[in-house]
Amino acid sequence: QVQVVESGGGLVQAGGSLRLSCTASGIQFGVYAMAWFRQAPGKEREGVACISRSGARTDYADSVKGRFTISRDNGKNTMYLQMDDLQPEDTAMYYCAARYMVCALSSSQYAYWGQGTQVTVSS
Repeated sequence: QVQVVESGGGLVQAGGSLRLSCTASGIQFGVYAMAWFRQAPGKEREGVACISRSGARTDYADSVKGRFTISRDNGKNTMYLQMDDLQPEDTAMYYCAARYMVCALSSSQYAYWGQGTQVTVSS
């Protein structure tokens, strides 16, 4: 049974930092590209960052470039999202997702999803 579990969300002031973690079990983690998505109330889900199977390639939404860093540890079946200089517009539910082979910021073809972790940034 596949399980994808996010953690690390919380409430932070503008300018602060958070580190999200995502652990996947029940899949061969190293053959899946991984990504973070987010969805704010009343808005569509958007891709935030993705990382290739080996971690050699990453891609970011323009809104988070230079502030967020995605990484992974295949030995621990875990992916991370370091979020710095957080702003109120980053407030959203953050989801982790796994896609076979290819990294992409589109949510299509991501087969496995976590339940999400809430990030709230106060001004």
